[in-house]
Amino acid sequence: MHRLYENNDIVIFWNSVKCYHAKRCVTGSPRTFDINRKPWIDMSLADNPEIWQTVSTCPSGALTCVYKHDVDVRFDETGHRSVAYAGDKQIGECVFTVDGDGWTIVHTAVKQEFEGKGIAKRLVYKVIESAERAKVKIGATCSYALKVLSE
Repeated sequence: MHRLYENNDIVIFWNSVKCYHAKRCVTGSPRTFDINRKPWIDMSLADNPEIWQTVSTCPSGALTCVYKHDVDVRFDETGHRSVAYAGDKQIGECVFTVDGDGWTIVHTAVKQEFEGKGIAKRLVYKVIESAERAKVKIGATCSYALKVLSE
């Protein structure tokens, strides 16, 4: 399972497949990470430095964190894509096709001046998370999406 958790400034990525339950997140910021709550991550209960520091101690890499850089990522199911915006300007997208039994990510791109800020990963995670919630299979022919899926 892949999930995104966001507040105004940072984004947490969680890949449940990589998680081997060392519980450093739960002990590092118990207000943020509570396995008895759904959703189990609530970023409104602690400050960003505490959350960031806790995520950075995850030994498996199941939890990672990036700054939002004032970029909003939205899922557009009818357009078969997720889209990144800086203000009202589109700066990236992750496009998928819908086939009989699932979705296939075919392209991910971010404008050059916004590269290296985790935006492409946010775009891909948004599609993966949406597919998982819709209970459809997810695959990729896009090389970047394949990399994210295999992490």
